[in-house]
Amino acid sequence: MDVKLDPSRDDLPLMANTSHILVKHYVLDLDVDFESQIIEGTIVLFFESGNRFKKRSSSTEVACLSESNKACKFRMPEPCQIPVTNTKTFSSKIGYNDFVICGKGEKDTSGKDGNHDNQEQASGISSSKYCCDTGNHGSEEFLLVLDCCDLSVLKVEEVDVAAVPGIEKFTRSPKLRNQIVHELVALPADRWREQLDYYALCSQAPGCGELLFDTDTWSLQIRKTGAQTATDFPHAIRIRYRTKPQGRSVTWTSDQSGRPCVYTVGSPINNRALFPCQEPPVAMSTWQATVRAAASLVVLMSGENSAKPTQLREGYSSWHYYVTMPMPASTFTIAVGSWTEMKPEICSSNDLATERSFSPSEADFSPHIVFLSQSTLTGMSQLCGTRLCHEIAHAWFGLAIAARDWTEEWLSEGFATHLEDVFWAKAQQLAPHEAREQQKLRACLRWHRLQDEVQNSPEEMQVLRPNKEKTGHVSDSGSSVIRHGLNPEKVFMQVHYLKGYFLLQFLAKTLGEDTYFSFLRKFVHTFHGQLILSQDFLQMLLENIPEEKRPELSVGNIFRDWLESSGIPQGIFLTQGLSTGLQHCRQILNHLSHRRSLLLRDISKYKDRST
Repeated sequence: MDVKLDPSRDDLPLMANTSHILVKHYVLDLDVDFESQIIEGTIVLFFESGNRFKKRSSSTEVACLSESNKACKFRMPEPCQIPVTNTKTFSSKIGYNDFVICGKGEKDTSGKDGNHDNQEQASGISSSKYCCDTGNHGSEEFLLVLDCCDLSVLKVEEVDVAAVPGIEKFTRSPKLRNQIVHELVALPADRWREQLDYYALCSQAPGCGELLFDTDTWSLQIRKTGAQTATDFPHAIRIRYRTKPQGRSVTWTSDQSGRPCVYTVGSPINNRALFPCQEPPVAMSTWQATVRAAASLVVLMSGENSAKPTQLREGYSSWHYYVTMPMPASTFTIAVGSWTEMKPEICSSNDLATERSFSPSEADFSPHIVFLSQSTLTGMSQLCGTRLCHEIAHAWFGLAIAARDWTEEWLSEGFATHLEDVFWAKAQQLAPHEAREQQKLRACLRWHRLQDEVQNSPEEMQVLRPNKEKTGHVSDSGSSVIRHGLNPEKVFMQVHYLKGYFLLQFLAKTLGEDTYFSFLRKFVHTFHGQLILSQDFLQMLLENIPEEKRPELSVGNIFRDWLESSGIPQGIFLTQGLSTGLQHCRQILNHLSHRRSLLLRDISKYKDRST
């Protein structure tokens, strides 16, 4: 079951069986400990079963996922006595060795810090652990698979949502736990506040039975004895876990003043080393989180609200955030440190008065947290401004509209690179001719960058749609892989940014900017909140423009010339006016070189006179 992958060569697996069951909401309750460099606590997952799952008749079909697709059978664990814990008062600071009594024949090897690795968890809580072997212990239970790595999972249990006081007010079946969850996740959008409150209450309900679980390098697998389908499987489960200091989703470091801080970087493995989740982009969910940390620290998250700390016991405070727009789990972000809020004066009060004001509901659609390297905040404003514009563009392409297949990274990064020029020109209030000159120069610089990258990278990593006709395809369970997702070179490559940018420039020049941007506004409105593939964008584009404005344009031609081939597309030279841009760039460089020569000559004369 433990799949070994070579990070210099292999694809990144997305293991979650999203075709069978989907997470609709996460409730996280976490403590941040800088001394041990561990984030610890619980996560409650609320599910909705998919319509593609049918009762399995073979244990092989519900066996754990592996690269070789071999069945992996499970045996029942020996009982382990664990006192019932009141989840309302439980603190994840309690050492798990304080209340775990191991089963017969087992030894406690958790260590003083209680930090098990993925293969050692059986020693701590054996009733929540099952072993994977090849014996004839056939099972027909449904198997929930979550994306998970670099985590110590300590306990998994079903949540008794029927025990929540007042739950009968909005459900027709107050005694059927799965029905309660079904009606809770189906509440209309205008009842979001009530929905969040009930999610919180349900997350604090007592457990009503531990579930069997196992982990390998890339996943957490959970089952309930007797639950043979996703419909039968508990629709609200609680997972108690802790991160590891070396976890690849979390960075423990110091700020520029030497003070400790921690933030989640996600890429390239996203958030699976921060909490067990469903990574495939189709798993769109909402979330709410309560995070406790030292009172001297500030907790920031990618939530919709501006949280204020609640003081707890001496020296600690609590922060609460939430998101009501369903998005992939990869968009969840946390940053804890000694942050200071800065509000620089970037325009006068008169300018502010003339700007359009936004209602709170409209403002909620902006990015909620953006990470910038501090190097962009010094020197000239150009670098910081363009980076901010790029990240703001992701509010539309990357968040509001995202790729259904993450190998089509250009749908996020290509659009953001393309739109950063448009946004930056507007922010500078440039005249049209000034904006065009600036964009020509930036196109020239990007061309040189793309040329260098194409010359110094493997051809197979230069393709924007590497899966070709299989793009968007997943297994029957919903699992898939991200091509080259674990290749360390991919982190530093910009081919998806640059070739995507030049493709969109090509389309804008071919169709005319007015026609192109009019369509783009319509596209964003149509697909807001949805996942797309390249063909969704291209087909709608060609359907919404007059035939005379799209000579020789077709989805197939664009796939062939731009998305499914390596190297530099010929269309860059033919329609982008790059020859003019390159000439303009050379003129600027020659001019700067001439000015440099004159400056050096003047310096030399000054030195001679001084002597």
